[in-house]
Amino acid sequence: MRRTTILILFSFLLFACNSNITNNNISDLESLQLKSSFFDLEENNLDLSEFNNGKVVVSYWATWCAPCIKEMPSMKRAEEILEDYGYTFLLVSDETIDKISNFKNEMNFDLNFLKSNKSFESLGVYAMPTSYIFNENGKIVETFVGVIEWDSEEIINKLKML
Repeated sequence: MRRTTILILFSFLLFACNSNITNNNISDLESLQLKSSFFDLEENNLDLSEFNNGKVVVSYWATWCAPCIKEMPSMKRAEEILEDYGYTFLLVSDETIDKISNFKNEMNFDLNFLKSNKSFESLGVYAMPTSYIFNENGKIVETFVGVIEWDSEEIINKLKML
């Protein structure tokens, strides 16, 4: 019985990882903004259209997500490397602003943390971290699901070409 349960669970996880887990009809920054409101850690509403002239990485994460935390240092290094290419990295959580702020202070990460007023599930995000790359026209050009070594030569070169 236990083997059957484990096999069913493994099959489900395998299917989920190979399915289109980000099928959420987000095609550009405007559609993302329509689905959710975003707030900085001072509780100011952030309009994503402010970033329409640059490239934007929107990464969904959580304070309890070990893979999300693992990729943050490389994300910061990538942000610095790609500064001249017009990239802005936005890390979005659906947790409370207090929880996000405490996390930022405890971990000492100098990243752009935001809060979404919608749950990840309602946005069609079912795995973390999930990152969307938007070009300077606000159109989605790439999606990454899972941990990325953002500062790896392969990813940096890919982002430079987008």
